[in-house]
Amino acid sequence: MIRQPAVAGQFYPGSPVQLREMIAGMVDEKAAREEVVGLVSPHAGYPYSGPVAGATISRVKLKETFVILGPNHTGMGKPFSIMTEGLWRMPLGDVQVDSELGRRMAALSSYLKEDDEAHRFEHSIEVQLPFLQYFKKDIKLVPIVLSSAAGTAYKEIGRAIARAVRELKKEVIIIASSDMTHYEPQASAQRKDSQAIEAILALDEDELLRRVNELNISTCSYAPVVSLITAAKELGAGKAELVKYQTSGDTTGDYSAVVGYDGVIIKSYKMSPMVKLAREAVETYIRDGRVITPPDKPAAGMKKQAGVFVSLHKFGQLRGCIGTLEPSQKNVAREIIANAISSATRDPRFPPVAANELGELEYSVDVLTKPREVDSKDLLDPKKYGVIVECDFRKGLLLPDLEGVDSVDQQISICRQKACIMPDEPVKLYCFEVKRYK
Repeated sequence: MIRQPAVAGQFYPGSPVQLREMIAGMVDEKAAREEVVGLVSPHAGYPYSGPVAGATISRVKLKETFVILGPNHTGMGKPFSIMTEGLWRMPLGDVQVDSELGRRMAALSSYLKEDDEAHRFEHSIEVQLPFLQYFKKDIKLVPIVLSSAAGTAYKEIGRAIARAVRELKKEVIIIASSDMTHYEPQASAQRKDSQAIEAILALDEDELLRRVNELNISTCSYAPVVSLITAAKELGAGKAELVKYQTSGDTTGDYSAVVGYDGVIIKSYKMSPMVKLAREAVETYIRDGRVITPPDKPAAGMKKQAGVFVSLHKFGQLRGCIGTLEPSQKNVAREIIANAISSATRDPRFPPVAANELGELEYSVDVLTKPREVDSKDLLDPKKYGVIVECDFRKGLLLPDLEGVDSVDQQISICRQKACIMPDEPVKLYCFEVKRYK
């Protein structure tokens, strides 16, 4: 399919020269550019939302491929429509669809369906492209249009996007094309939009859905934003920043019934190679039933032997933790893989992790020093040292610096309970240190 421009000459100038001139007045050529996982950018006519879109995209180090999610304004096509081939003809040049990435996303999602019709007259994705082409001539696109559905659908799509990006090792930026509150007085729109933006900046898609519903926020695009946040967190996002917010009233001077526009960039944090390996081990095993092999060139610290614990948390609560006090594998990399899978599937306190939980998990990896015996509990420190309590063949272990464990006596008591050692039984105490990776 050659997708012709649907709103050139309406939402933005159809003339390449006039279009470049307009965009030039809305972007900041001198803005410091940052590496981002994704961004939120508005999609109204350029006189209204262009300054927000321009300021936001000016802050981004552009990459080759953009996954752009927009709402379905026309009602045409399938509910969750992805184009996996063809090109978009635009005033500033053609944009090729990244077929490899699009097809992999469609294969990984139970919701996304290949469809051209939903994209034919939809403006929300189209209006983003000239801003991207202004800064980078040759770009590729994966366009996705989302209709109304439950939040679980949007999150599943987000996870499929992230997984496809990781599997194909693509350099990608994800854009949620989104306007905010529609046709309310300025004060009301700002009040509601601030609540939605707060949830976006917290990277909390569930809270965003809750606030949109409870506050009756008339944003047309919460679906793309939910998918964006889910995908971004899977790809290592750690921080979001509001670049600009304004309303249509700032253009027209009429504040009686405005539309809100926000621009947000979502940045990544550098995930430890050890945590990345643990996550990859769990996701591959749960989804494919396969144990991954260690990297050919392990990162520093993964070549040696050491005991390792891998902890999984879900919504701040422990979801699994299993480890080895002393090494059982020939290096730390293999230790991480084995213990990550065990934490997800063999911790007797929890049921095995299900595939639909993978996007909700947080990981930490603790690499242990060799334990040493201590003569007195006065030598222990619950923040610095982990503890082993031993009585004949029974051993209880507790990692250091755990939330809610503030004293040595608590540490020892928990270790006794774990090993079924009675309070009056004599014990040997050992301590160890850990290097924790998150």
